[in-house]
Amino acid sequence: MILSPSLLSSDFARLGDELAALEAAGIKWAHLDVMDGAFVPNITFGPPVIKAMRKGCSLFFDTHLMIERPERYIQDFTDAGSDLICVHAEATVHLERTCALIAKAGKKAAVALNPATPADAVKYLLPQLDMVLVMSVNPGFGGQSFIPFSLDKIRELKGMIAACGSRALIQVDGGVTLENCAEIVAAGADVLVSGSAFFNHPPYGERHKTFLAACGR
Repeated sequence: MILSPSLLSSDFARLGDELAALEAAGIKWAHLDVMDGAFVPNITFGPPVIKAMRKGCSLFFDTHLMIERPERYIQDFTDAGSDLICVHAEATVHLERTCALIAKAGKKAAVALNPATPADAVKYLLPQLDMVLVMSVNPGFGGQSFIPFSLDKIRELKGMIAACGSRALIQVDGGVTLENCAEIVAAGADVLVSGSAFFNHPPYGERHKTFLAACGR
């Protein structure tokens, strides 16, 4: 299991220090929530901030684009230093083309599914995807509660991935806590995104170990 703390819940005034603290805690991934105020009702940051964070930081930048027409900005996020670029199935008309653009840029390609979007939306793309993100809350804000039917979607995706021989990981974002993380992993999740349930409980090294233990790792 990979834990990818969401920087949306970090101290934005100390981003450099927060990233260094994550590395010191043994964290390998950082989840970067990019919001445009159109696809979701919130605005966060974009390529210039990611480029600044990239300097001197070796974390895997797991970049989640909650923006309309993300195909317009694939090169910008590539140049900024993203390692994986995740776009929403609901945000782009030509989803396969957008995923191909990400792969052509040399980055790992992922697709996010909103709670009401069925797993079948990525069925034919699974062989070319590196990850599928199951949104277990409606995107836009942190601190929301996990939507229970997300577990069924995770199980369904796990079966679809196995059936086609894909190596795509399943990531889950939204309401992930110590209390439900074991159930989420048991359903088939490989990567867990945690915001307030992680950053609100320093020191990060201890919180990382606690999450791993709660998932039986």
